[in-house]
Amino acid sequence: MKILITGSSQGIGKAIAEKFLAEAHEVIGIDRQEAGIRHENYAHYVCDVCDYENLPVADGVNILINNAGTQNENDIDVNLKAAIHITEKYGIQTEIRSILHIGSASAHTGAEFPEYCASKAGLLAYTKNVALRVAAYGATCNSLDPGGVLTPLNECVMSDPQLWAEIMDETPLKKWATPEEIAEWAYFLTVTNTFCTGQNILVDGGESINYNFVWKE
Repeated sequence: MKILITGSSQGIGKAIAEKFLAEAHEVIGIDRQEAGIRHENYAHYVCDVCDYENLPVADGVNILINNAGTQNENDIDVNLKAAIHITEKYGIQTEIRSILHIGSASAHTGAEFPEYCASKAGLLAYTKNVALRVAAYGATCNSLDPGGVLTPLNECVMSDPQLWAEIMDETPLKKWATPEEIAEWAYFLTVTNTFCTGQNILVDGGESINYNFVWKE
């Protein structure tokens, strides 16, 4: 199948791309950074997802994963508006089989930066809107909403012993997910799953039970 993933150069997006490549799919990545993957079945486009005029041509996408995101940096434009534009451009068409939005546990709790929470919460409602429309093609649409994940974006708290201890106090399972764990969820929801749709899947190690957000000032 043809898979399109935004934000594929590092972290969760890169891990998802590598998972699909390992399963012999064709993967297209869009990221404002250079490719972090070299593979014969991987095509990479250096492009900001907000640069709508220069997005690549990619017909017949079977699985679309909106992973590109920012944290406290034009969050609504990138995390929500661009995800909507990308979905309408590549996802609402007859060849689509699944659409997945990478959301956040903060969309459920509100425990983070204001615009970040709002941007990710918007994806919850948009997921249901898209699920209704792509059902006509036999396709699913869900959001995967992680809590803490061990990515470069979170390095500032991962490397601070005091903050990390506070975060672990707020996380019942006393760990964060690896990008590879989230990639397994993404693969399941888009390939294995054919019946769950319009849902917001919270994967956070129990973090949302406590509702306290810890970050570096």
